[in-house]
Amino acid sequence: MLTSVATARSLVSDTPHRTLPIVSRDTRSAPSDFIGLMGITLHYERGTEIVGEEDPADYIYQVIEGTVRTCKLLCDGRRQIGAFVMPGGYFGMEARGTHCFAAEAITDVTVHLISRSAAYAAAGREPEIARSLWEVTAQSLDASQRHALLLGRKTALEKIASFLSQMAERQGSDDEIELPMSRQDIADYLGLTIETVSRTMTQLEGAGTISLETSRHVLLKRPLELARLSHC
Repeated sequence: MLTSVATARSLVSDTPHRTLPIVSRDTRSAPSDFIGLMGITLHYERGTEIVGEEDPADYIYQVIEGTVRTCKLLCDGRRQIGAFVMPGGYFGMEARGTHCFAAEAITDVTVHLISRSAAYAAAGREPEIARSLWEVTAQSLDASQRHALLLGRKTALEKIASFLSQMAERQGSDDEIELPMSRQDIADYLGLTIETVSRTMTQLEGAGTISLETSRHVLLKRPLELARLSHC
């Protein structure tokens, strides 16, 4: 049975640094180092909402397994995806007391949570914790700045090339990538229509830059060309 964030609130308290309990649905030990702090591990099935827009931002999250998307619905029903968070990545570092974006499990997901107030309190005592929190926040800001450039100034071809290059970098591969997200997810991340995403992928395949083995498995035939397009 799925463990909810509401349940997490009853499991995590502002306990001093390194004394928070570890709880896991399958009773296995959670990672012992989460920004230098102990926390809890929760599991979410594919398609589950992890946090909703305007939910209290009580926790910092690290993805252990699977992929999470952060997204926001506009008043007319359109959706903007802010980020794809993959293993090792963080979300929930909010500047305010509530979440601006929702977070949803694209695949089955395992996440590690730490009480935000406990993390901030520990940061006031230990420079290493403060440095780790700063690094996570700075990385999030850097990703947001790159995403703003992607949305505001790049053509559809440059957007798709940038996205594929970024996925290759994140997966540590220069010849093939797996896309856990759908074409619609990619479109909503890049500010394109799903038709434009599919047409541009086909254009890149026709040029010999990539090969679409399946809709989710992409071979990078000319990664240097992708890199050139992504830097235009």
